[in-house]
Amino acid sequence: MFQQMDLFSRTARAPRSQNLGLIIERIAAHSKRPRYAFLVLNLIAEAAGEGSRAGPYVVAEGERHAIRDWLCDKLLPLAHRDQRRREIVAKVRAELEQKGLLPQDEQGAAALLDHAVREHVRRSGRCNVSTAVSDLVRAGLVRRHYQGYRMDHPNRGAQREAVYTLTADAQGALSQRFDLAAG
Repeated sequence: MFQQMDLFSRTARAPRSQNLGLIIERIAAHSKRPRYAFLVLNLIAEAAGEGSRAGPYVVAEGERHAIRDWLCDKLLPLAHRDQRRREIVAKVRAELEQKGLLPQDEQGAAALLDHAVREHVRRSGRCNVSTAVSDLVRAGLVRRHYQGYRMDHPNRGAQREAVYTLTADAQGALSQRFDLAAG
């Protein structure tokens, strides 16, 4: 009797049919920013834990975050390049001053500016993450759907949040890497 493997089981192990070199080649063939896409793939695997699915929410430090926001926050250190960071800070400061929202006291202004810069970076980061995930979907390493209000759906909107599922190829290569690192 043939028994079908449960694809959503946390205990099911993915086949080790792919190695990291082949995964990187697949990403490079489908992405203009393969290093960034590979980082996103690794973070999705981290969020998925021992399973293959990450999202719609990730609990980190006792707080619940949408998967895309969590990915953006994890990738935030990449946005701290000196020149680009100074440009963003100057742009956000000018916008706040133009709207008259910048407080007079230095501490309050610094806190508001830091928060506004973080939100600005997160907005652009969400677009970057979505692009990287689209590249990973085209490479056949991730499947994406949206979950939320009323029902799951292949399209976003209507209060739905993204859910990313690693394919067997990606899960096999990444779990092999983690097994080698642990051993």
